Amino acid sequence: MRTQLIFLLISFLVLKSESLNCYENNPRGHPSDLRVFHISSPCSPFKKPNTVSWESTLLQDKARLQYLSSLAVKSSVPIASGRAIVQSPTYIVRANIGTPAQPMLVALDTSNDAAWVPCSGCVGCASSVLFDPSKSNSSRTLQCEAPQCKQAPNPTCTVGKSCGFNMTYGGSAITASLTQDTLTLANDVIPNYTFGCINQATGTSLPAQGLMGLGRGPLSLISQTQNLYMSTFSYCLPNSKSSNFSGSLRLGPKFQPLRIKTTPLLKNPRRSSLYYVNLVGIRVGNKIVDIPTSALAFDPATGAGTIFDSGTVFTRLVEPAYLAVRDEFRRRVKNANATSLGGFDTCYSGSVVFPPVTFMFAGMNVTLPPDNLLIHSSSGNTSCLAMAAAPNNVNSVLNVIASMQQQNHRVLIDVPNSRLGISRETCT
Repeated sequence: MRTQLIFLLISFLVLKSESLNCYENNPRGHPSDLRVFHISSPCSPFKKPNTVSWESTLLQDKARLQYLSSLAVKSSVPIASGRAIVQSPTYIVRANIGTPAQPMLVALDTSNDAAWVPCSGCVGCASSVLFDPSKSNSSRTLQCEAPQCKQAPNPTCTVGKSCGFNMTYGGSAITASLTQDTLTLANDVIPNYTFGCINQATGTSLPAQGLMGLGRGPLSLISQTQNLYMSTFSYCLPNSKSSNFSGSLRLGPKFQPLRIKTTPLLKNPRRSSLYYVNLVGIRVGNKIVDIPTSALAFDPATGAGTIFDSGTVFTRLVEPAYLAVRDEFRRRVKNANATSLGGFDTCYSGSVVFPPVTFMFAGMNVTLPPDNLLIHSSSGNTSCLAMAAAPNNVNSVLNVIASMQQQNHRVLIDVPNSRLGISRETCT
């Protein structure tokens, strides 16, 4: 009986500990680690319905690519897709804002700069969780003469000379007041962090509780915390087979993997916020695919090239590159004919042996494991190549290495040393 009671007590403590994981950061015990949740994680209040189709996800990605491509046009705001679809990024992290702290679950976006959260009194904000600056004794609204005002997207000045900005994100538009307050991430306290306090929102594509920008612009988290994190971070994204859909965001150079393959990190002035790399080729099986040089070329004049992005779900290659990879992939699948399903054009049913696909970057090769290469139908035994052609109607050509192809890898962004690294890691 005593043994049974001890076992029940231990089980209770384990279950209680696991239930607390949703509210704890430091998943690996590192002081600057944040837990990253998949949008469908048991810990996420934003779970997507099971009825979300592959086709709708591809449409979401198409809108995402239009948004990324629009960043090349400095004089305009990002393009809306024209479709009322949810375009929220797939991964969220816990952030505490204000004094005393108010917890928010903000989307992780490596291709966006300014952070923003819905604030009390917001008209059109969908979230029931709103940041209330009046309840924070460290909050202040920035004035028009503040240098950060010029760095905000489409800044405006009110009658009271306070700074605001407006922008679109996917199919949504926001107006926000430029605000400073204390931001707490894991064990790190960041005073006077500048972000947008959303006053009005329209559309359905905004991350519900806000967004944390990890891009390279002046208002991004990485730029505002250079003294603390030295413009260095890494993340490990979980996949749908993870027991709790939980990965990690590691901020700063400490505890980053020492043995990691790297490629030079490029900066494209046409789209200065994005993380570019030099994709020099793609191998299917043991064959380097014949891809036109122009399809992979890095071009500072147009913004063309290859980026890593956390907000796109499936890797998108410009059409000549995708067709070459797809056709070679099909040739190497023996005794089976490709079919289409849910927007993917290279699908197979039954027991099929698939060739590996390797991205060849300058200085490193990354071979995708099957879980990063194939998407499987929830009903039946159909598997599809989880890539697609980039849409042609965008401002400039972009190849995007997306979140599914990054899952269960640690992706290191090291701006001071101009390198992007990748190593295999189980993201839990």
